[in-house]
Amino acid sequence: MPAEPTVPPTVDVQRLAGIGDEAAAGLDGQITALARLGWSGLELRTVDGVAMADLAPGRLREIAGRLRAAGLRTVCLASRIGNWARPVTAPFRDDLAELDALADQCALLGCRYVRIMSYPGDGLPEAVWAGRVLDRVARLTARAERAGITLLHENCAGWAATDPARMLRLVHEAGSPALRLLFDTGNGLAHGYDARRVLRPILPYVAHVHVKDGVRGADGVAYTPPGQGEARVADCLRTLLEGGYTGVFSLEPHLAVRPHEGLRAKGGTAEPFVRAGRRLRTLLDEAAAAVRASGGTGR
Repeated sequence: MPAEPTVPPTVDVQRLAGIGDEAAAGLDGQITALARLGWSGLELRTVDGVAMADLAPGRLREIAGRLRAAGLRTVCLASRIGNWARPVTAPFRDDLAELDALADQCALLGCRYVRIMSYPGDGLPEAVWAGRVLDRVARLTARAERAGITLLHENCAGWAATDPARMLRLVHEAGSPALRLLFDTGNGLAHGYDARRVLRPILPYVAHVHVKDGVRGADGVAYTPPGQGEARVADCLRTLLEGGYTGVFSLEPHLAVRPHEGLRAKGGTAEPFVRAGRRLRTLLDEAAAAVRASGGTGR
């Protein structure tokens, strides 16, 4: 399917990707949504509602073949390791098994990154919680390094979710380039912090970016297309470009899909995803132009 028209590029389209299951549950719909945007990067979290690590090997080989045929590359696998459903009191063997499965998938898909979080505390005292998280993440990082992949800690659920000092401690104590940071522009809305305040000190370690936006309300966050909410997405994008970030911007709009709320992709979810993708492209082009006008690179 031919790509729909876009504005002239100032940020390389190869740096644009999306979390596929935000557009559609099935692989066909995910591929079609990216084709409509003219993007070649796909971040995989689930296919047909099944988490990546739970896919049978035969199904994974089929997916890999389909993506190659469509000219798509896999930029990241979004795991459940340390996420909102797996507190630090949960069995660590589940995370180790998931990482081993995803490492094999990365080899097949030509993917380098696996997204993790840093474990809800489940009521443990702060010192105990911190110690367990740091130990688990260091062990996961060592395992990832042996497998030739990189873990990306997201500013979402867990011990280091909202505090840049904790994020930096996580990276420094792991002591390996196999652990880097994933910055999500919109997570501060749900977790009660200013995203730019978190971004500035961690910027040298950010290797991947998720983009979402929204508006806080009495009933929680109402998500919006990028740039139409309160997350100051445009400012975050400019800060990233000014700081020399050269990685991927992966769209996770949460407009019709929010896994932590049990809201999954259904018919009609692709259209808001595509609209959000076009908006992201516009914001990135504007941010890059502003950086270039001010003497930065805007790469």
